[in-house]
Amino acid sequence: MNEQKIYNVLFLCTGNSARSILAEAILNRLGLGKFQAFSAGSHPKPAPNPHAIALLKQLNHPTDTLRSKSWDEFAAEGAPDLDFVFTLCDSAAGEVCPVWPGQPMTAHWGFEDPAAAEEVEGINDADIALAFADAYKQIHNMLDVFINLPLASLDKLSLQKRLDDMGRSRDSAA
Repeated sequence: MNEQKIYNVLFLCTGNSARSILAEAILNRLGLGKFQAFSAGSHPKPAPNPHAIALLKQLNHPTDTLRSKSWDEFAAEGAPDLDFVFTLCDSAAGEVCPVWPGQPMTAHWGFEDPAAAEEVEGINDADIALAFADAYKQIHNMLDVFINLPLASLDKLSLQKRLDDMGRSRDSAA
């Protein structure tokens, strides 16, 4: 019997309400059967951002299980064994993360916070929706590259370099 490994991926942001929620939903769709995505934050908001949830619903992503949660859930006993941990915001990348069981591969892929658009004085709902749609597109494109990496044939050092390079190319494009 040839069972394909399912890789567990954790996306981190400070509030776990926008970018990491989008990434969780996108990877769970794109990587179905190959990846299981989760998201968490160092200081999670009470709930996912309503604009993120509205966009995901509009794009027919399941949203009923999405919730903001602490990264402590994934460092605790009984948590899924993680293969990859990606920080999606600069503040989470700069924080001291928990020790992840199993020593997963980590990388920082910085994306602008679409929720920051809500703070802009005089901004309208259409512009906020556009900020979330743009973040969705950027995260989707990054994850499309990620799921197509030859994970089984890359040694750990080469894979780490590819993941880091993906994050650096994001930083230089921003």
